[in-house]
Amino acid sequence: MPSSTIKSSAQVLQTFKNPELIKTKAYVNGKWISSSTGEKFDINNPALPADEGKIATVDSMSESDYNQAIEKANIAFEEFKKTSGRSRADLLEKLYDLVMENKEDLAKLLVLENGKPYANAIFEVEYAASFFKWFSEEAPRIYGDIIPASNSKNRILVFKQPVGVCGILTPWNFPLAMITRKLGAAIATGCTSVIKPASETPLSGLALGYLCEQAKIPSGVVNILPCSDASKAGKLITEHPGVNKVSFTGSTSVGKVLMKQAAGTLKKLSFELGGNAPFIVFEDADIDEAVDGAIASKFETSGQTCICANRIFVHEDIYDQFSSKLVAKLKHTKLGNGLVDGVTHGPLIHDNSMKKVREHIEDATSKGAKILVGGSKRPELGEHFHDLTVLGNVNTDMKITQEETFGPVAPLIKFTSEDEVVKLANDTNVGLGGYFYSNDLRRVFRVAEAMNVGMVGANSREISEAEIPFGGVAESGFGREGSKFGLDDYLVTKSLVIGNV
Repeated sequence: MPSSTIKSSAQVLQTFKNPELIKTKAYVNGKWISSSTGEKFDINNPALPADEGKIATVDSMSESDYNQAIEKANIAFEEFKKTSGRSRADLLEKLYDLVMENKEDLAKLLVLENGKPYANAIFEVEYAASFFKWFSEEAPRIYGDIIPASNSKNRILVFKQPVGVCGILTPWNFPLAMITRKLGAAIATGCTSVIKPASETPLSGLALGYLCEQAKIPSGVVNILPCSDASKAGKLITEHPGVNKVSFTGSTSVGKVLMKQAAGTLKKLSFELGGNAPFIVFEDADIDEAVDGAIASKFETSGQTCICANRIFVHEDIYDQFSSKLVAKLKHTKLGNGLVDGVTHGPLIHDNSMKKVREHIEDATSKGAKILVGGSKRPELGEHFHDLTVLGNVNTDMKITQEETFGPVAPLIKFTSEDEVVKLANDTNVGLGGYFYSNDLRRVFRVAEAMNVGMVGANSREISEAEIPFGGVAESGFGREGSKFGLDDYLVTKSLVIGNV
């Protein structure tokens, strides 16, 4: 798909094999509906100026529209919860096939909305589809239990049943995969869903609604409603008594607000929130592997993922060698529009992201950090482009080590001992992912067990796939998505005692 020339969003849309994927209305109860208020909002490509970047105008759904969707989801739940795991597996398998059949168009849509390079967008589509495949295989295997009773005349049976209507709130950085990771589990367990996709990137979610329609998912089981006001939609979903569970991926600050709002109805919650991932390179590491891992981890989606390496700790004995190799390798990357040949990294999503990146660089350099490569905006490429940047001589007094940057800036911090760096790595109130490189097997176990995070990559930056229980500790949230544990948050456990057997 990538070409040698930059095309406007409208020109790219004309290349779609399946233009039916482009939807601008909400998908509720098996129908495409307009906003009851007539409100709309524009979706723009962050890589292009406004006059070329407009992708579509989308309906912004109102409170009454969400209430209608929740009502329909509750009605649909009464029938869907009775379906067999095998029948739900068949539905998920159809969804998997449809996503893969439309892979190229879905990837182009991701590039338009999000700005990520086409190769990364293809990966996201395949990653998104993998959750439908995984949960199609898990759906028939939701087991209960039989527990011996202390009274020999009684029998204790344990059932796992679907929790009910699920509110799903997703971010803009993985507009497709963050929905499928939640929706796959919801469908597998027999739950129905009301989904609010990110206001920056609703088109991928609405395309998924079209695929649900094609897969003949029963009406009301999947409802997708775009809204320009994320806080309004989030408040309604978390407070609504007709929603039994909320799954949210986003910032820690927003997660805290949503948790307070949900307290009034004591909903079941699973939150995947912010991170401040440490990336440790020990003196016995394979430096070339560590450099590749750091680039992949730190700069994927131009640093805009929750599990990006945010603080890179390098042992003092190999610091110079590591930093020089990292800088040299970054010079082979190419910044630009994700649909242009050879581009490896795209823009930031919006002005606020650029503001935070600049704030972190300026704070660090004012306190003694040195720019080893990059460091500048790239206005000739577009207003949201920023160099991939490496900072040396960083210390823990700088904002960039204390806050999640969510941008393409890698701070390098020297350390001298294992004990010291583990303490530094754990000196944060969030704990989502963490990484380290070492060839000492005993250290692998020591450090992995000592790191206060939900997921650890040892000599690997790949800590996210359908088979892995994804989630964090502390203020990075709670609950797990994906893996065999990913069903638990969509189920309730019920006990049955049969007497006088």
